[in-house]
Amino acid sequence: MTYVGRFAPSPTGPLHFGSLVAAVASYLEAKTHSGNWLLRIEDLDTPRVQAGAADHIISTLDAFGFEWDGDIMYQSQRNDAYINAFNLLKNKQLIYPCTCTRKEIADSSSQTGIEGIIYPGTCLSKPIKPNAPIAWRIKTEDKLSSFNDAIQGEISQNLKLDIADFVLKRADHLFTYQLAVVVDDAEQGITHVVRGADLLNSTPRQIYLQTLLNFNTPNYTHIPIATDNAGQKLSKQSLAKGLSATEASTALFKALHFLNQTPPPELMHDSHATIWQWASAHWDSAHIPTKATQITQ
Repeated sequence: MTYVGRFAPSPTGPLHFGSLVAAVASYLEAKTHSGNWLLRIEDLDTPRVQAGAADHIISTLDAFGFEWDGDIMYQSQRNDAYINAFNLLKNKQLIYPCTCTRKEIADSSSQTGIEGIIYPGTCLSKPIKPNAPIAWRIKTEDKLSSFNDAIQGEISQNLKLDIADFVLKRADHLFTYQLAVVVDDAEQGITHVVRGADLLNSTPRQIYLQTLLNFNTPNYTHIPIATDNAGQKLSKQSLAKGLSATEASTALFKALHFLNQTPPPELMHDSHATIWQWASAHWDSAHIPTKATQITQ
């Protein structure tokens, strides 16, 4: 089986160091396995998309020496595929409408899961409110499910108790990340997913959807996330600094160092092409720590 990996940034701002780390790890894993590396722009959440960010990310990746295979996929162009998956689940009576607001859920639920207060299933057992915006939730199961992550080890979750019935289509009619990423990975034939550990808790939900939709489940590798000096994940919300083409060599060197690949210090001052040559020859994902060994900005 041909290794097929991917990098799937959200265009909510310019490419920053945290995203670069994920790109480097997924790229080198694919290339050292003689595989394909695909690029997908996850621009589904249109209210959060920043104008020009997708083009900036693509041009930065190109300037840093990344070479992706095939055409770039844009989630904003894939609504029909999400509708098909959604209707399949609906026809199986696996999803149901929900009109509960966040405040109503907080007021009515005494249960907390791994991401805070969980939905108590109100609309599963009671009629929905008339003339209210409708979200669609998927029924989850009260049983333990596990998967083995290449870095984080065995991960187990009970979706019903830890997450509860989660939303697949929002009240504003946008499909959620959980559904879109599963449909897109299947469409692109992704065999291996290398991404940040902030998405580790999402993986059991995605495996659950893959099973219901009869999709193959990729192998997962969740790398440590880069944080700022306050311990927050680097992101647009934490005002992470965008990368420019002029700092390609320095940023690539720091990304390799962050991933515990021990590049020689003099490599920082070489061209990014030379850094890629060294990285391809010395890459070893077994050296990646389970948690970040440094804090960076």
